[in-house]
Amino acid sequence: MTSLRALTLALLTAGCLSAVQAQSLRPEVGKPLQAASELLRAGKAKEALAKVREADAVGGKSAQEQLMIDRMRGAAAQRAGDNATAAQAFESAFNSGKLSGGEQIQMAESLAFAYSQLKDNARASQWVQKALSLGSQSQQLKQLQAYLQGASGDYNAIAKDAQGAISAAEQAGRRPEEGDLLRLADAQQRTNNASGQFATLEKLVAYYPKKDYWAATLGRLPRKSGFSDRFSLDLMRLRLATGNLTKTEEYMEMAQLALQAGYATEAKQIVEKGFAAGALGTGAEAERHKRLRDLAVKQEAETAASRDKDIAEATAAKDGNALVQLGSVLAAAGQPDKGISLIEQGMAKGSLKRPEDAKLRLGRAMMLSKNKSKAQQTLRSVQGTDGVADIARLYAILAGQS
Repeated sequence: MTSLRALTLALLTAGCLSAVQAQSLRPEVGKPLQAASELLRAGKAKEALAKVREADAVGGKSAQEQLMIDRMRGAAAQRAGDNATAAQAFESAFNSGKLSGGEQIQMAESLAFAYSQLKDNARASQWVQKALSLGSQSQQLKQLQAYLQGASGDYNAIAKDAQGAISAAEQAGRRPEEGDLLRLADAQQRTNNASGQFATLEKLVAYYPKKDYWAATLGRLPRKSGFSDRFSLDLMRLRLATGNLTKTEEYMEMAQLALQAGYATEAKQIVEKGFAAGALGTGAEAERHKRLRDLAVKQEAETAASRDKDIAEATAAKDGNALVQLGSVLAAAGQPDKGISLIEQGMAKGSLKRPEDAKLRLGRAMMLSKNKSKAQQTLRSVQGTDGVADIARLYAILAGQS
């Protein structure tokens, strides 16, 4: 027996065996393996395989010698592009019963990738599951798993695995991986799980507030069953706030919706943003854009002139509906604190047509007053199936990002 110090160092560098294992090599096995390791470092994988075969031809090999031969054969074959030989060698090494826990994970991962290269997706999937069950945290392995599941068309399995990874991250207080959220959203779309996909998109904009993710979320919201048109202005507010409102007709539509709802100052601000962005005030419709701006300015003046009278009448009313509306208008016009006060008075008065809408308006007014924590608390308490709760949750997410 010999320790073969040079071989030990060479194979340790290649990740093929431990120092203790290398000490059990006989010279007739160790020397060709040493040569194979040196050839591998020189980029000569095929020549290295020939040396491994020389070592394997020695008779009376111990289990430990066979293990090291298999590991070196697998490493050389993988680098030579001979995935069939690599898979056979790695399986023999894995089944030896002499690998540590970490080595088993590494070997199972190698087998998964080797079989995927051989287009044997069934075996590749088996070794992916083996590696994961042993504790693998490899992101590359998870990507391979997603590819294999997608190739099999098993999107229910993809959704289950992605949801498990997301839940585990959230329970541990970590942000879920962006890739897991995207995998889940895609699988939910392919399995026609619209409500589940929208919930996943909400998580995407919460954890990764990218413009495109906001666009996808806001694009799907009005298609949800039962979504009410009365939240069209809120939807456009969210689009504007996330950089997803850029077209001329979008600025025009949003300003007109604001005017119709009594938000004259907000309508004027929207038009001004359109002019500043170059979306309004140019082209064949330039005069129409200017008329819209003039109308917003006129209605703003009329609203301001009658405000005290309107507030007095709303205060004297039997219900709080008018106070909630006036408070929401004031908040949008740049007076959020006064708006909050009026909305709260209206809610206290009661007899509201839509109590959950009132909470939504209060939460948005708190957002505009920069009271992030109270805004989020109020918005997250909103209930309903007509879109009010969805809008409120998205406002709450936006509040946390402002």
